[in-house]
Amino acid sequence: MSKSVYYCAASLDGFIAESDHGLDWLTKYEGTFEGESAEPMKGSYDHFYEGIGANVMGSATYEFVLEHMAGGHMAWPYADKPTWVLSSRKPTRADGAGDELRIVEAKVTDLYDEMIASAGERDLWVIGGGNVASQFADAGLLDELIITVTPVVLGDGKPLFDRRLPGGALRLVGTRTWDSGMVELRYAIKPDQSAG
Repeated sequence: MSKSVYYCAASLDGFIAESDHGLDWLTKYEGTFEGESAEPMKGSYDHFYEGIGANVMGSATYEFVLEHMAGGHMAWPYADKPTWVLSSRKPTRADGAGDELRIVEAKVTDLYDEMIASAGERDLWVIGGGNVASQFADAGLLDELIITVTPVVLGDGKPLFDRRLPGGALRLVGTRTWDSGMVELRYAIKPDQSAG
């Protein structure tokens, strides 16, 4: 059965972007770790993305992606999957996105069944940001959090979640230590969700 998964990178102090939405702290990070438990990070995103059937993001995340498509020199990265952008505005449509891109003003609860159905037997990726992830969590519709912790302290920025999660502590279901020095943490959001 499909799950909704919030998969992202965050600083050690829990921010997914700087206050100006910048990601230099992540894109320019060059760390290493040579411990026995280190796994190669290369290819980990591709492996994750193979298991995704549909995507959802907020307008700030969408506009960040557009801005970093290098003025149209880079293709829309999610053209192969249905993608919802939750926005009360009408942002510019990404070139090459086709009919798979849906920019809508709606509640997560109104779209959830359609998004999960579109994912088929794969998962729904909650790309971000923290407000969209919080909407899923508030409605009891977020199944899993996969966070890659980057050993950088920002002190301020865009938080992983906008609000406290309902239901208390999350349940750790897995960890990975990457050869980059980053650490992936996997948490079940719903209390009855089994590891896997």
